[in-house]
Amino acid sequence: MLFTNIIGQNHIKEHLQQSAEKGRIPHAQLFVGPEGSGTLPMAIAYAQLLLCSSATDKEACAKKCEALQHPDLHFAFPVTTNDSVKKHPVSNLFLEDWREFIKQQSYGSLFNWLQHIGVENKQGIINVDEAEDVVKKLKLKSYEGGFKVMIIWMAEKMNIAAANKLLKLIEEPPEKTVFILITENEEQIINTIQSRCQALHFQVLSENAIATALVERENCSENGAAKIAQQAEGNYNKAVHLLKNDT
Repeated sequence: MLFTNIIGQNHIKEHLQQSAEKGRIPHAQLFVGPEGSGTLPMAIAYAQLLLCSSATDKEACAKKCEALQHPDLHFAFPVTTNDSVKKHPVSNLFLEDWREFIKQQSYGSLFNWLQHIGVENKQGIINVDEAEDVVKKLKLKSYEGGFKVMIIWMAEKMNIAAANKLLKLIEEPPEKTVFILITENEEQIINTIQSRCQALHFQVLSENAIATALVERENCSENGAAKIAQQAEGNYNKAVHLLKNDT
């Protein structure tokens, strides 16, 4: 995913690109933004920039990132048991579902994700088993000799045991390791983790940005896109669901 694929948020794109070019890359960052503002796509685009900037074969690196299969790009996200995963649910067991979800709904919500894996009536969490997996992954050397990036989506869903397990690693990660924590509600993340992250705050999207994206991505008419953008309250995910009448 490239920065050109991200709707709006131009000041954040510029900040991330410039800081990467100058080598000022905080090891722990917190992307804070409401649903549908593009925090997850932005994190993936930023990860691709970091991973591919030093790659010898940039085209091959970009393809691996696009497929979310780069060996140094890691994800953690809320999960729970479902028909396929009966016990000890961790993100690794849902990676194929996750890749499909991002392909279809990169601006999607936690509810959409839980719906995607057939558990919308349950609570998804990031548990201590997940935290142990993260620690193991990041202790290994990077496969391609550059950065390792760990994206933790909906980080407010970490339980206390998981947060405490990751605290030391977030404070002192291995060299060239970057954490990107994504949240809709930073108040629900424990203060000791918040204080170790550099926060970037995403605004709701403008009506114009949403309308343009609906026309370009969803083949929506300009009039229809303008009406939906007014109702979407700055949330591209809501705009797409309104377009598809999926209330």
